[in-house]
Amino acid sequence: MQQRILVWDLPVRIGHWLMASSFLVAWLTAESEDWHTLHLAAGGTLLGVVIFRILWGLIGTRYARFAEFIRRPREIGQYLRALLRLDPPTFIGHNPAGGVAILVMLGLGALTALLGWGAELEWGGDWLKDVHEFAASLMLAVVCVHIGGVVLDSVLHRFNLARAMVDGRKQGAVTAGIASAKALGLIPLFACIGVVLWYLLR
Repeated sequence: MQQRILVWDLPVRIGHWLMASSFLVAWLTAESEDWHTLHLAAGGTLLGVVIFRILWGLIGTRYARFAEFIRRPREIGQYLRALLRLDPPTFIGHNPAGGVAILVMLGLGALTALLGWGAELEWGGDWLKDVHEFAASLMLAVVCVHIGGVVLDSVLHRFNLARAMVDGRKQGAVTAGIASAKALGLIPLFACIGVVLWYLLR
């Protein structure tokens, strides 16, 4: 029997929107001296979320784990071909393309934040700032592709995928859902962010 089931736990959802908002703030404040401290805080928050998400990808709930959505290249190719035919299969968790996007965004998010941190400490001169800006631009491009994928998936499956990252629920069999939202996972999430911000802004 199909019904709305809990798929995304609370730490995944809050981490998702924190990552999105911190990247947006960092992007918008990148060229402003007046907002430089906010830019650093946003970058630090982004790095903290990435660290947490890697940890949660190993010990989190079912659909949060890397083992659930990292697919073989052949499976990814099959999904992309089905997507081009506008007939992709439905997945309870991340689809294969979404799984790739998550890994790329985590990698680019960490790289961009670390390069920015290095530039702030004046480790590499102007070239490091240039690489930091390039990584941020690449991250923005991947984010735009990700948003496009979410919209396309929502249209093809007639389901608001963005809403699922708010309330955590998707359509599926009762037995496919996770048992709870795991609110205690917010402790390591905010601990990771707090530690990074403390090191960065002290």
